[in-house]
Amino acid sequence: MADQLDLNLLRVFDALLREGSVTAAAERLHLSIPAASRALGRLRRAMGDPILVRAGRGMVPTPFALRTAPRVRSLLDEASALISADRELSLGDLERTFTIRINDGVAATLATVAVEATAAVAPGVVLRFVAEGSESTEALRDGSVDLDIGAGDITAPDIHSELLYHERVVAIVRADGPLGGVRRPTLAQLCRYPHVSASRRGRGRGPLDDVLEAAGLQRRVAAVVPTSAVAAFLVASSDYIGLAPQRLAEHYGRSLGIRWFPIPAELPRIEVCQLWHARLDADPAQRWLRDTIHAALGRSGGRVPKVDQHRSSTKAR
Repeated sequence: MADQLDLNLLRVFDALLREGSVTAAAERLHLSIPAASRALGRLRRAMGDPILVRAGRGMVPTPFALRTAPRVRSLLDEASALISADRELSLGDLERTFTIRINDGVAATLATVAVEATAAVAPGVVLRFVAEGSESTEALRDGSVDLDIGAGDITAPDIHSELLYHERVVAIVRADGPLGGVRRPTLAQLCRYPHVSASRRGRGRGPLDDVLEAAGLQRRVAAVVPTSAVAAFLVASSDYIGLAPQRLAEHYGRSLGIRWFPIPAELPRIEVCQLWHARLDADPAQRWLRDTIHAALGRSGGRVPKVDQHRSSTKAR
């Protein structure tokens, strides 16, 4: 029955899995609901699987559909790249959803810049941001993620990367709290108050603890939260001290009633990169997205130092 499958049916399959309903898939593909329903029937016969099954008031994908979805997305990406490789990209007519995996500390400042830059020239493009849960490269390989933006040390021959900027971690405190009026608190002063640690892995220890230990000091981590944003909210309503990316602190510190200051110690800087799979390296739409994000960061009010705006093809996230 595999000979009954064609590219249009695979697009329907992808839309059904992304949307979880025939009606939403029909809207996404600009089809009538009966046409999308008939396509689902053809898919079921060709694949020998229900694809979507009723669950309460909604529908959920079958295990087979979940296993197959990444491979279908990868095939569609390759087909798109093959068809458009030698064509000039028409941004005004481009209709495409890009899935970007990103952590909240980076998303808080990058998402707005990226959305504004893409919407200005390609109104049909949708940027779908998903939170980090795992740094696995499989999501890039199977096509479920188009770009992975963040910090880390992933290295693989089929994963390409580009350095976007360097980030540093700063201390944040409530502006009217005990340390709010201290211009440059010392390490000893930082240890007088409880700390909140931001770690999606639940870790309470980090590079700052090594610095403090070497100085004969120790901080008390009273809370561990999964994201920098949650840490900032907690700091804003308590006497806790937190650590956050400098750009996050700069953008939202005043509105949250938070002030930030450099930590009086040498902490490692963070390389924030964007990563993608090799098969999408020459895809015109994906290349345009990567270049747009890179250029938009350079125009974002000088918040990314020019020295950091260089490309890296060897350093992975």
